[in-house]
Amino acid sequence: MSVARVLHHFPLDPASRQVRLALGEKRLAFVDNPVRYWEQPEEFVALNPSGATPVLVEGVGPGALVVCESRAILEHLEENYPEPPLLGREPADRAEARRLLQWFDRKFDYEVGGLLLHEKMEKRLLRLGSPDLGAIRQGREALRLHMEYLEGLLTTREWLAGRRLSLADFAAAAQLSVIDYFGDVPWRGFNHVKTWYMKLKSRPAFRPILADRWPGLAPAGHYDDLDF
Repeated sequence: MSVARVLHHFPLDPASRQVRLALGEKRLAFVDNPVRYWEQPEEFVALNPSGATPVLVEGVGPGALVVCESRAILEHLEENYPEPPLLGREPADRAEARRLLQWFDRKFDYEVGGLLLHEKMEKRLLRLGSPDLGAIRQGREALRLHMEYLEGLLTTREWLAGRRLSLADFAAAAQLSVIDYFGDVPWRGFNHVKTWYMKLKSRPAFRPILADRWPGLAPAGHYDDLDF
């Protein structure tokens, strides 16, 4: 039986993209509801008092299930819609996928996304003035270090956590895809990472990501090119 499912999200939010990719890979249909989270809409804050995206609502009326923010939503999807499994079937695979999820949700987001996306996106949305070039430079330098780490992993692995696609790949791709929207990913010299990302871009679950556009924030020319 199908379930009424609505995802409240911001299209250029890496956390929201993780969930969209997982829903797409599991072939779970959902209604897409973009949210201008920085305006703190009353109806949205009633769903999630933190005001953070994404929020998944399953069902309608008083009995609807509300699941707030990416990690809780991903765990909900794995527990209740286990096929295909996106954390791996073996304990070691699941442990590695969880480690890398944490890496991108905390370390990468703090060192890279928190700088580049704040300066290039959030400041424009919130009208906070011009980007800080020093912060952008710091974020780009950190990004290269993370790309080197990913390149090392992918020289011996087909996917980030091992032999199979996992939530670790979606966490990394969600972060990189938003940064790539603004043209800041240094693909040259990272051939294994580029090949891995091209494989992800070609998956049906990724197509809505490549179609994302936000008024006043145009993507880089190669953003939706599968053979960039």
